[in-house]
Amino acid sequence: MHDAINWLVTTIGALGYPGIFLLMAMESSVIPIPSEVVMPPAGYLAQRGEMNALIAILCGTFGSLVGAYANYFAARYLGRPLLLKYGRYVWITEEKFAKVETFFHKHGEISTFIGRLLPVVRHLISLPAGLAGMNHVRFSLYTLVGAGIWCTILTAIGYVIGEKQELILQYSHHAVIWVLVFSAVLVVVYVKLHRRRQRS
Repeated sequence: MHDAINWLVTTIGALGYPGIFLLMAMESSVIPIPSEVVMPPAGYLAQRGEMNALIAILCGTFGSLVGAYANYFAARYLGRPLLLKYGRYVWITEEKFAKVETFFHKHGEISTFIGRLLPVVRHLISLPAGLAGMNHVRFSLYTLVGAGIWCTILTAIGYVIGEKQELILQYSHHAVIWVLVFSAVLVVVYVKLHRRRQRS
């Protein structure tokens, strides 16, 4: 594991900020590159003075947005017509599609924000947002906020751990657990507030 982390640190150092941007864009699309192996090495390099942590976080965040755009626009302008035309062959009726649209019109912001924090989901959340035609500005805003938080957490892990490189993935997994707990609490609060607004 120590050799693997060393290789990642060397690779991120060689690619620089454009490499972080590109790798996080790929991670945010359908290409399975875990952000847990991109941002912590950047934080470690920042701790050594070889990178600027803020610039690394910004590159990771905007890279995530670009990758999310790829899924969002593909689903909005290519997937939507195909789904409406051929969806009935896989039991996706216009009625079911309308329900997805309605859900994202009502809860798209919280879904996009939380989705950016969750493993696996962060790769896919842009697809239903695009299919439902979620407002582009809101999609961009909540994607940036969610991706920014996650990139900051991972970069901070690499920065704090410093020379103990073998602990990077271990602490990244711990971060995932805490993010899952935070997301669950946020969903509960959101549901309660939404029900309260409906009653009033």
